[in-house]
Amino acid sequence: MPEVIISGPEGRLEGRFSLAPRPRAPVAIILHPHPQGGGTMNDRITFDLYNNFSKRGFATLRFNFRGVGRSQGSFDNGIGELSDAAAALDWVQSVHPEAETTWVAGFSFGALIGMQLLMRRPEIRGFISIAPPANMYDFSFLAPCPSSGIIINGANDQIVAPAAVQKLVDKLRTQKHITIHHDQIPRANHFFENEMEDLMAAVDTYLDMRLAPDSPIK
Repeated sequence: MPEVIISGPEGRLEGRFSLAPRPRAPVAIILHPHPQGGGTMNDRITFDLYNNFSKRGFATLRFNFRGVGRSQGSFDNGIGELSDAAAALDWVQSVHPEAETTWVAGFSFGALIGMQLLMRRPEIRGFISIAPPANMYDFSFLAPCPSSGIIINGANDQIVAPAAVQKLVDKLRTQKHITIHHDQIPRANHFFENEMEDLMAAVDTYLDMRLAPDSPIK
């Protein structure tokens, strides 16, 4: 889990990178929750997502957005953080240029940035969006959403209303040529504090399906 320093739009970005075991292995970039709410790349969900993709043989990066940890700059209401994510993905591609595909995964604010990133980067062919803040931000930019993925939220989330997430899922499911999976974890709050096992089981089940050689979703 080597530490890396990436040249970002506002200076250095601090990250952790897991090398892939083969040249054409896929890439995954993991995005952490809101910096002003204490979110960092060491957040438990961000960390577990990173380990999951790494163990599956992905070239996997998690990093701190600007102003977090040893990353330079200051919070920019999502605009600069999207630029940070794009720079981080550029860096992964520079050290692992032959990746067969790319995934993005994010939690809460990181899910928002991840969904914005996949609109800009056609090489992203899969996403995991955990507790996307659909009642706080406008997700209408997903028109159309260019790739299939899964949205996971908690049934007892007091920060992101489950009804708002369901509305987002329903809207995305009207779009053609993509498949949106949705898992709502019973009893789980926004941070999945007592339901981490169920959360990661949902992630595993989805990745097992998507990464299978005979997966119907490409």
